[in-house]
Amino acid sequence: MRAKASEVRVHYLIGIVGLACFLLLAWLPSTDRRAAVARLPRIAVLLIVQIALGSLLLKTGIGRTVIRAVSDSFAHLLGYAAQGTAFVFGDLPTTGSSGPAFLFAVLMPIVFVSALIGILQHLRVLPLIIKYLGLLLSWVSGYGKIESFNAVAAAILGQSEVFISLRAMLDDIPPERMYTLAASAMSTVSAAILGAYMQLIDPKYVIAAIMLNMIGAFVVCSLINPYPVTDADDAELLSEEVADSRKRQSFFEMLTDYILVGFKVAFTVAAMLIGFIALLAMINGVFAALFDGTTFQDVMGHVFAPLAWLSGIPWHEAAAAGRFMGTKLVSNEVVAMQELNEQHAGLSDRTVAIVSTYLVSFANFSTIAIVTGAVRSLSEKQGTVIARNGLRLLYGATLVSFLSATIVGLLS
Repeated sequence: MRAKASEVRVHYLIGIVGLACFLLLAWLPSTDRRAAVARLPRIAVLLIVQIALGSLLLKTGIGRTVIRAVSDSFAHLLGYAAQGTAFVFGDLPTTGSSGPAFLFAVLMPIVFVSALIGILQHLRVLPLIIKYLGLLLSWVSGYGKIESFNAVAAAILGQSEVFISLRAMLDDIPPERMYTLAASAMSTVSAAILGAYMQLIDPKYVIAAIMLNMIGAFVVCSLINPYPVTDADDAELLSEEVADSRKRQSFFEMLTDYILVGFKVAFTVAAMLIGFIALLAMINGVFAALFDGTTFQDVMGHVFAPLAWLSGIPWHEAAAAGRFMGTKLVSNEVVAMQELNEQHAGLSDRTVAIVSTYLVSFANFSTIAIVTGAVRSLSEKQGTVIARNGLRLLYGATLVSFLSATIVGLLS
């Protein structure tokens, strides 16, 4: 009994030290360290909100009810999506001894979910949700309304599509604010792909990670990229967005656009998976041949092991967990989730919880290209800003994932 109590104390101590280390890693490359220190009281508030929100979702009956409701809703949506997939592809999705193909079971439902998002956007339901959640987030975070609205919108619309909603004001956004907008987009995920994630990892960690990352992005940006924002700055930019929003499409124009966007996302993810998994297999083979059976992912596991340990993972599991974390960084989160889903045997529940939470974001190398391309297609000037800060954005978004994972580790 005494040994168990000691183990719990060590677990909490490592988690707290881990939080401090990740905050320090955000502060060290800060654009203004003095301004970052001045924001520490606000950062403390944001961390408390993260811990409270994580506790509500993961430790209370209300949280479990919310997660079950969301999970059940997506299960129904996936069932409806399967009917559309079956109409087009017939029995093909169900053939094969290893079960339904990933493309049909996991990726094709993105088309249907994207269509639903478009309908809610057209009916002005999502803009209202984004507006009022954004106002609440702005009040909590101390950031401007643009950043807060963007953080909520990114979690619904996705890392590329969210910048379309900013197209009217994009050219006039200062570089420091552009960094925060892009960091938020990289730190969260799209609602259209939630169903895919929930088939690979426990839905409660998907939902918890989305909520924690939304707030965590402001924690990291407060340290790595602090700057002042006035109400006048916000009002000027928002007036351009309001004028642009009055140019509305017809219902079927909108629906067609969102269905095609969903189809593009599904096959983009499929192409990325084919390419990255094949490249990863080749690199693993080369490493194994050169280093006596040691694969590239084994190396990444050892590189990420100290960070995994700081997030609350026991040291004897840190290298195995770090392998999934490294895989996400060099490939993408879906590849890492799929591997975790297939190879998590032997890992403790806490380790699976921490790794699962860490994986729910777009923080990987390929995202730099995706976000840069999306922004450049709308604004050449801002595309250059994103490209110039690509590695810095990835660094910040990765720290957001580690903060959220550490908090879930403390609560597990």
